[in-house]
This record gives sequence, structure tokens and C-alpha cells, in this order.
Amino acid sequence: MLITEAFNVLSSPEGRRDPYPGYAALRAHGPIVRLRPGFYVVTGYDLISRLLRDPRLEVRGWPEGAASRLVGDSMLKANGADHARVRQCARDAFSPRNADRLRGVVTEQAAVLVEYVAHLGRSDEPVDLMDEFAYPLAVRAVSALLGIPVAEQQWFRERAQELTGALEPFRAPGPSTAADRAAGELEEYVTALVRRRRAEPGEDLASALVRAHDREAGALSARELTANLVLLTLAGFETSANLIGNGLGLLLDRPDLAADLREDDGLADRYVEEVLRFDAPLQLTSRWATEPVVLDGIGTVEASSHLLLLLAAGNHDPARFTDPERFDPFRESPPPLSFGAGAHYCLGAALARTEARIALPLLLRRLPGMRRAGEARRRDRLTFRGFSSLPVTCGG
Repeated sequence: MLITEAFNVLSSPEGRRDPYPGYAALRAHGPIVRLRPGFYVVTGYDLISRLLRDPRLEVRGWPEGAASRLVGDSMLKANGADHARVRQCARDAFSPRNADRLRGVVTEQAAVLVEYVAHLGRSDEPVDLMDEFAYPLAVRAVSALLGIPVAEQQWFRERAQELTGALEPFRAPGPSTAADRAAGELEEYVTALVRRRRAEPGEDLASALVRAHDREAGALSARELTANLVLLTLAGFETSANLIGNGLGLLLDRPDLAADLREDDGLADRYVEEVLRFDAPLQLTSRWATEPVVLDGIGTVEASSHLLLLLAAGNHDPARFTDPERFDPFRESPPPLSFGAGAHYCLGAALARTEARIALPLLLRRLPGMRRAGEARRRDRLTFRGFSSLPVTCGG
């Protein structure tokens, strides 16, 4: 398959539902391919890992539309000292230490939700695990972190999911109506949240960022405060929900592996890492070259080039993973690239792992008769990969 044909596979609805054949077709042309002058696609594990850490590459935002501008004003699209300054304000809240502090909240909410799923499943009618378990768990965890009231969580989830459309590489040029509308509504919501936290501060991340803005000159501008509160919500629940859903989708098709995890939740670390590798909740990211970048044995990437780093393709690189198309929690391999690397390593990684390590064995133990019920549906997204619907019966 020609390079352009392989890339076009990813831009089709079929390619977004299952991008891995497209990744393999691109990788067949080498770890990095040039689609056109100034635009490269990278599929090799080692090269992606190196480029994510290369200081000659930077992240950039897009100016079109309110959603793109909102994301562009966050740390996701900041570089150098600006990125470090803003990230420092939020780093502690998403550290492994604080993710462990949230373990009690996650464990409690997961137990409540799994009993609700069991209740719904008593009639043997299908239950959607995304709507009734994965998303509610992820939203409740990040809401506890950020201080979002229970009554507002579903509204926030819907708007945040619409906003992520602005991060898709194959969207139409120009503004996106749904994403831009969601961005405006989220800005209004966060502005009101900031007012509440300023009047009644708590121990949540929103209060901490408000304090950083109010007390530390230059720590955060008002716009950065708003943009980063929105971003941190996305980081906190979008990857978590998709990681849980992708893991459940895999284990429903592998009853032998599901049985192992059901019997020994000490295996959860291995299972979660393999889910991250095999079907990553975050599939790609981008970088731009600030100067010519010479890649040994490959050539020179010219200044201002856009590099699309296909993280999920790197996770399936046969040069680094034996039999990469096989789901094997017991493999010995390098860490997956699913949360990136370097300065922009995903802040929500520790929280997402904590939620999945608790949720997957809990569901399997409580609902040992759980089976697929009808066709699961994937979201029409490439950047954030997950299910829109994952129906199951609970087996009584």
C-alpha cells in the first residue's frame, strides 16, 4: 500500500474504528514517513520516544475557533518555561502520591457503581458499561479532585466530550460548532467555579489553582486558570474512562485471561499496562520542529515541520514488542507510549492507572457471568480511542 493510501485509511470512519491496520501499513515504509513537504508521520517506538523528549520540538495550538483557542491557552500547548510554570501548579494534584489518596474515593465509587450495574442486570437486559460504569467512575473521581458538585457532573462530561473534538487530526478546517459551543459553556462554568472556590476555598485542585492565581504573582493568568481547569478535567476523566472501557472490551473476549485477573487482582498492574499498550486510550500527539532536526540513518526534518506521532503505532512496533498484535499481560516489554513522554507526559496518567487497576478486577469478581450483549460501538475519534457503547448482560 502506498504511503498516502495508508494514511488515508486513518481518515476514514473504518480506519478510526480500527486504526491498527493503517498503522501497520505506514510502518511498513519505515519508522517515519514524509507525507508532503513539512509533514511527517512517525510510527516507530524508539523514534517516537526520542522525539517526545527532543527540546528542538514544540507543541502548538490552532487559532480557529473557541475550542481550539481554549485548548491552545492551556499547558497542553505551552512550551519551555511557560509550560513548566503552569504545570508546576497542578503537578502535585496528579502525582502518584495523590492518586493513591484518591484510591479511597475510587474504591468506594467503583463499589457503588458495580452494585448498580448488578441491579440493572438482574432482568438480563443489556447494560451499557460505558454509560453506567466507566464514565461515571471517571467523572466522579476527577470531580472529587477538582471539586465539581455531583449534580453538575453529567453536564460537565457531555461538554468536555464535545470539546475533545477540537483535538482530532482529521476534522474539517475552521471552527467546529459543537466543540466551540461546548468551549464557551465550559468557560462560563469554570468562571463560576472559580468564584465559588475564591469565596469558599477547599482542598481540591480548583481551589489550589485559584490560590496560585491570587497569591503568586505571575503563577497563572486569569485565562490560564480557566483553560487549565478545563484541560485538567479532560486529562482526569477522558483517558480514564477509555482505559477502563478498552480493558473491559478486551477481557470480555478473553475469558481465560479474565478468569486469571478475577482470581488474582495482584495481576492488575500487568493487565492495565498491556491494555495501555494494546489499545491505547490516547492514540497520537503532535510536535513541530523549531529548527532542522537530523535523524541518524533517516535524514533531516526541515524547520517548522509538523510531526504526527502515532503513539499507538509505536506500541505495536514489532521491533520492540514480540507478536505485538497479541494481547498478553504477561509479556516482558518496554513501557507503552500511551501517556506520552518527556515534559508533556500526561498529568492524568497515575489517576487513570489507579482507576483501571481497581475497576477491572472488581467488575470481573462481582459479575463473573458478564458477557457481551449485541454490538459494541466505537466513538468516531482517533485521538481519544474508546467505546461509545459497550453493552453486556450480567449473567444473573
